[in-house]
Amino acid sequence: MASPAAVTGTPAQTEAQTGAPQDRLSQSEIRAIVYGLMTAMLLAALDQTIVATAMPTIGLDLGDAANLPWIVTAYLLASTAVTPLYGKLSDIHGRRIMLLIAIATFGLGSLACALAPTMVTLALARGLQGIGGGGLIALSQTILADIMSPKERARYQVVIAGVFVAASVAGPLLGGLFAQHLHWSLIFWINLPIGILAFALTNANLKRLPRHDRQHRLDWPGAALMVAGSVTLLLALSWGGVRYPWGSPTILALLAGAAVLAGGFAARLATASEPLIPTEVLKDRVVYSATLAACFAMGTFIGLTIYVPIFLEGVIGLSASESGVALVPLMIGTVTGATLSGRSMLHFRHYKRVPLAMMSLSLACCATIAWEGRALPFWLMEVLFALLSMGIGTILPLSTIAIQNAVEPHQLGIATAAMNFFRSLGGALIVAAFGTIVLGGVAGGAGSGTGGHDVESLIRGADPAQLALTFRFVFLAACLGLLGAFTFLALMEERPLRERASPRMGGEPATGDPG
Repeated sequence: MASPAAVTGTPAQTEAQTGAPQDRLSQSEIRAIVYGLMTAMLLAALDQTIVATAMPTIGLDLGDAANLPWIVTAYLLASTAVTPLYGKLSDIHGRRIMLLIAIATFGLGSLACALAPTMVTLALARGLQGIGGGGLIALSQTILADIMSPKERARYQVVIAGVFVAASVAGPLLGGLFAQHLHWSLIFWINLPIGILAFALTNANLKRLPRHDRQHRLDWPGAALMVAGSVTLLLALSWGGVRYPWGSPTILALLAGAAVLAGGFAARLATASEPLIPTEVLKDRVVYSATLAACFAMGTFIGLTIYVPIFLEGVIGLSASESGVALVPLMIGTVTGATLSGRSMLHFRHYKRVPLAMMSLSLACCATIAWEGRALPFWLMEVLFALLSMGIGTILPLSTIAIQNAVEPHQLGIATAAMNFFRSLGGALIVAAFGTIVLGGVAGGAGSGTGGHDVESLIRGADPAQLALTFRFVFLAACLGLLGAFTFLALMEERPLRERASPRMGGEPATGDPG
C-alpha cells in the first residue's frame, strides 16, 4: 500500500494510486448504497424462509420426496463454506466486484432452480445458489463498515433487522401461496427481479467505495481445508439422528474426517505466510469473544425458531397456522433488541451494559418457560418469548460492529466473513443439539439410536405430557446457550468506537482506539 508521502499528483491520479475517493460520500450517496445492500440482504434472507413451506409440494411434483432435505442441505453447505472466501477475496479484489459476483451467481442458481426437472438437478442448482448466497450478507455488512463509522452503523441496525423480519414474515406466506395456488418454481423466479434490482442499485454506487489495497494472496490449501472441513461437519450435523444414527459408522467417519480437516486447517493457519484468516484477527480478544457470543446467541435463536412451533403444536395444541402467528413475537423481539442495542451504542460509552442487562432478562424468561411450560397462560408465554428474543437481538449488531471496530480496514472483509462463518457453524451445532434432545425424548431414545426419523413424524403420535417434559430440557439447553452468549459478551473488551469509517474516507485520522 502506498504511503502518504508516496502519493502525489492530481486528485484523479491520487485516487488511482490509493484506490480511495478523495471526498466524503454524501448522505444521499450513503443512503443509495444502503438501499442496494438491503436489497442484496433481502435476497439471502428471503431464500432462507420461502423454501420451507413449498418443500412438500416440490417433493410431490418432482416425485422424489426421499431426497427433499437436499434442497436445504445443499444451500447450507455451499453458503457456509464459501463465506470466508468472499471476505478474503473482497480484501484482495474489492467489495464491489465480489458483491456483484455473489448477486449474479445467486441469480443464475435461482434460474437453474426454477427450471430444474428433477430433485438431483434442483439440489445441484441450490448448491450454486448457495455459492452466491454465501457472500451476500457478509459482504453487505463489510461494505457498511467501509462507508460508515461504527457509531454511524448503529443507526441503521433497525433497517437491517427489519429486512430479516420482513423475510421471516413474508417468506413462509409467499412460499405457501406460490406452492398451493400457482407453482413452486415462483419461489425461485421471484429472486430474479430482486437480484436485478440489487445489481442495479449497487453497481454504480459502489464504484465510489473506499479501497484499502494491500498485497494479498489467497491461501488456496487453507481454503480447501476449510471448505472440506466445514462441509464434512455440516453433513454430520444434518444427517446425525435423522438419516443415520449418531453412533453409525457414517456419522462417526464424517465427524472424524471433520476433526482431521479442522486440525489441518489450524496447522495451516499457524504456518502459512499469509493464512486465509490472519492469526492476529483470530487472537484479538474482541474478535473471538464477540464471535463466540454471536455463535451462542444466533444458534439458540435459530434452534428456537425451528422447535418452538413444534412445542406450540404438540404441547400447547395450536394448529400449524396458529403456531406461525404465535411465533411472531419471537421474531419481532429481535428487531426491538437490535434497535435498542444500536441506539445504546450511539449514546453510551459502556455500550455492553444494555445488552448484558437484556441477556439477563432473556435468561430469566427462558428459565421460566422451561420450568412452567404449558402451565403458563398463553399471553404470558408470548410476552416471555418476545423478551427472550430481545436479549438475543441486542447481541447480533453489537458483535458485528465491535469486530469491525477492532480490526484494520484491510482486514474488514475476512474478519466479518469469518464471524458469519463461525456463527453459522455454531448455529448448526446448537440446532443439532436441540434436535437430538427432541428426537431422543419423543422417540424414547430412538432418535439418537436409529436413523430415518424426523421430528414431525415423531410428534404426530407423541404423548403431550412426554413432549412437554422433553421441551423442558430443550428450553434448559436454550438457557445454556444464552448463558454462553452472556459470558462471552461479558468477557469482550469494550473498546471506544471509531468516529470515522476509515482514515481514507474523510482524510482525517480515526478517533478512539483503532483496535
